[in-house]
Amino acid sequence: MSRIKPSEVRRTVEDQHGCKAGLVETVFVRTIVPGERAWEGEVHVFDLAGHPKANQAFAWPSPRERGNKWRVISVLRQPSITSPYEAVEATLTAKGKTG
Repeated sequence: MSRIKPSEVRRTVEDQHGCKAGLVETVFVRTIVPGERAWEGEVHVFDLAGHPKANQAFAWPSPRERGNKWRVISVLRQPSITSPYEAVEATLTAKGKTG
């Protein structure tokens, strides 16, 4: 499990998107994208105040490729991504296409 606290994820979301974020809920997600390995973990749902294009973001900590460090993946809510599950699947699918 992640070593990053929800408050640290919130701060990262605020820094990445340049607006205030408030934690709404944390959802456990387990998903498999064809051609990828299974992914499971907690995804934090944040309401965004003052973002010009989105009113929510989905974010979760992810281990870096090397070492013991973590990064935060953040996906804005949009018409094609409306849930934590869709945010994770979109990220896994994009990662598969690029790398």
